[in-house]
Amino acid sequence: MLSVDQTRRNASADPPTENAASIAEWLCLAAAPTFAIMAIVTMASGGADMICSATQGAFPMDGMAAMYLLMCAFHLPPWLRLISRRAVGPTQP
Repeated sequence: MLSVDQTRRNASADPPTENAASIAEWLCLAAAPTFAIMAIVTMASGGADMICSATQGAFPMDGMAAMYLLMCAFHLPPWLRLISRRAVGPTQP
């Protein structure tokens, strides 16, 4: 039979917390590239303004592409933190 201490050690809450933090970190890294791809696809397809615009094809970046690029810029800080951590390298005691 397992003692109470052995059961507590085996049922530690640390791995799920670490796992959730890792998932959240990777998820926040997914936003900027996703918005960049959406901006490129919107510019390549002509966007929604192509139907309504009198000057079709004059400038490929419509309002939606600009919004996606802006969202990409707002979601860059996690990437900048990742790059800065790698540039500095591991800290030595």
